[in-house]
Amino acid sequence: MNAAEQARGLEVTAKIAALVNLFKAQFPDARADLKPWANDPDTRELIDPDSIDVGFHLPGWSPRFQARSILLQIRFFEDAATQSRRAIGVEAVGFTHQGEQWRLSTVESWQFLGDRLPAEEIREKLKDFCRQMFDLFNKN
Repeated sequence: MNAAEQARGLEVTAKIAALVNLFKAQFPDARADLKPWANDPDTRELIDPDSIDVGFHLPGWSPRFQARSILLQIRFFEDAATQSRRAIGVEAVGFTHQGEQWRLSTVESWQFLGDRLPAEEIREKLKDFCRQMFDLFNKN
């Protein structure tokens, strides 16, 4: 679900702002998009209500990123018994005008998949960002 729609309450809003700042600390040229999903019935049908989705757009196509935009989808698990919400995974997908170029999932092996992978330096920075994101959303 679009981050802008998930920003209900001070705590979640502050964490989304911190998330954007963490990403921009790694990649200062990126521009955040808190509403990466279109607001139409077909898209709404696919949206995961237990996620926070943020897009980041680069100033142009980047050979180091092999992308023009990156979509982050942070998935959560809400424990009804303890009324706590924990980040359980991140999907990061790099896009160009030709579509998806690569994908990183933090579920299992943290591997990048795709035909055009970002440079090793960018891959490590993205993994570092994901670790920081888990720390941000899962601290007590």
